[in-house]
Amino acid sequence: MPYFNFDLVIGAEFKCQGGMILENMESAIDKADSLVSELCIVRPELCSTGCAVRVTDGDSNELYRAPVQLIGRG
Repeated sequence: MPYFNFDLVIGAEFKCQGGMILENMESAIDKADSLVSELCIVRPELCSTGCAVRVTDGDSNELYRAPVQLIGRG
């Protein structure tokens, strides 16, 4: 099973939020989206600043990026 890393992207800065072994990329995307939902609750100030959660593989290749925004906003 592959290992995925999760980072909070604030501007040009990447803050590691940890990593985990997951079954597949779909599971990593679901986890990133879940992290975004949690961040909107605990850090609502991030929702209007262009922040994102990104998923990278073991070689630091970016695989997915989810913007931190309130549900219903585009």
